[in-house]
Amino acid sequence: MTVRRRMHLAVRLPGLGGTTAGTGRHSGSPVDFAAFERLARTAERGLFDFLLLTGGERSGEAEGHVHDPDAVGRPEAVTVLNALAAVTERLGLAATVDTVSHQPYELARRLATLDHLSEGRAAWNIVTSTVAATAENFRRGSRPDTTGRHPVAAEFVEVSRELWDSWTPDGVSRQVAHRGRYFDVSGEFTVPRPPQGHPVLIHAGDSPAGRDFAVRAADVVLAGPGAGHCLPGRRGSRQDTLEAGRAFYAEVKGRLTAQGRSPEELKVMPLVTYVLGDTAAEARERAVEISRERIPPRNAAGTPGRSRGAGFSSVDPEGPLPAVDPDPGPPPAVDPHLGPLPEPGRSAATDVLTVAEKRWARAREKAPPIRQTVIEASRHPTFVGTPESVAAEFDEFVRTGAADGFVLVPRATPGALEEFVDRVVPLLQERGVFRTAYTDTTLRSHLGLAEPIWKG
Repeated sequence: MTVRRRMHLAVRLPGLGGTTAGTGRHSGSPVDFAAFERLARTAERGLFDFLLLTGGERSGEAEGHVHDPDAVGRPEAVTVLNALAAVTERLGLAATVDTVSHQPYELARRLATLDHLSEGRAAWNIVTSTVAATAENFRRGSRPDTTGRHPVAAEFVEVSRELWDSWTPDGVSRQVAHRGRYFDVSGEFTVPRPPQGHPVLIHAGDSPAGRDFAVRAADVVLAGPGAGHCLPGRRGSRQDTLEAGRAFYAEVKGRLTAQGRSPEELKVMPLVTYVLGDTAAEARERAVEISRERIPPRNAAGTPGRSRGAGFSSVDPEGPLPAVDPDPGPPPAVDPHLGPLPEPGRSAATDVLTVAEKRWARAREKAPPIRQTVIEASRHPTFVGTPESVAAEFDEFVRTGAADGFVLVPRATPGALEEFVDRVVPLLQERGVFRTAYTDTTLRSHLGLAEPIWKG
């Protein structure tokens, strides 16, 4: 009898850049706890492994204007998750926190507290930011060093683990004395060892350095928009996409051996978007409508400026691109709407600017409205189809070794998540590839991960 591989499911809220969630007409305010509670309860009803909250220490800006999807801000993730721990019972609670903006003792303490309050459901999505605007909100006040960010993050995680392990499993604490290249920490950690030993560690690893960091430090590696390769419709044919997914999966899993880890110790979970319909045609039509809603005129007007320089915010978004750039200036490194996956050996910034130049050149030749150009150039939903076809594709990815599961990024909330839970999850359960009930209480147990060995 063949045993079907069980997939893992999670949801990321809100989305970022080209995958913004929370912009639907019925989303509710992202600073209203009732909205977070509804989404978390939906994810738990769907038996998801975890809910991942993105952070953001600064709202998205272009030419001094806040982007529409970011205008109402994003609350601090760990604080929100502490509140959600009180209204959920089994759902994992993952916070996105930047190593540039925090200190190991402070963050390790907050995450350990979350793990205690949730009785073993905390996770940390480790971000190594390169955004200068983020650093401006903190004392460092300069652009992060893109070459040194992963070593800093590696030592940050090392210190955090030392702090979590400074308490024995039976509740005895000891002093911590860390002297490293980036951090000096000494003293007694004030929170007992977390119920999971360590919170689950998550990282988006696509670059060689990111993958190396993930296989050394993470329990879950994210792939997807801006983070990986196994994405239907991103490039090539459906078969090419599956092959790319399998190659990414095999390569990441293969790196674990050199670190003394088994393949099951790291879960590969692509970030994916989706649009459902009663028919394939209806799903495609809905995808087009959602793309237009996702990029309002004000956002469209600022997009050329994020890859070509300032001066576009005053241009009519429903008109064509001007014949000459208003103020070319030095372009920023990354355009969130136009970023293709980088080729091996090339930086994301290089590919983004190259593709942007080509697209804007074609746009000037054809002279469509700027907003239409941005919509067509933006990332399109990963899975578009009926619930049956989407369930089949999910199953195929896991069954053929392209993923261990998926982190959903709903295009609009809360309806898109509720629709997936009501229409796709039952089909996955019928296929025998997704749980029909939680069997344990901790996030590590949901993911099939062992508790870290205590290092006294």
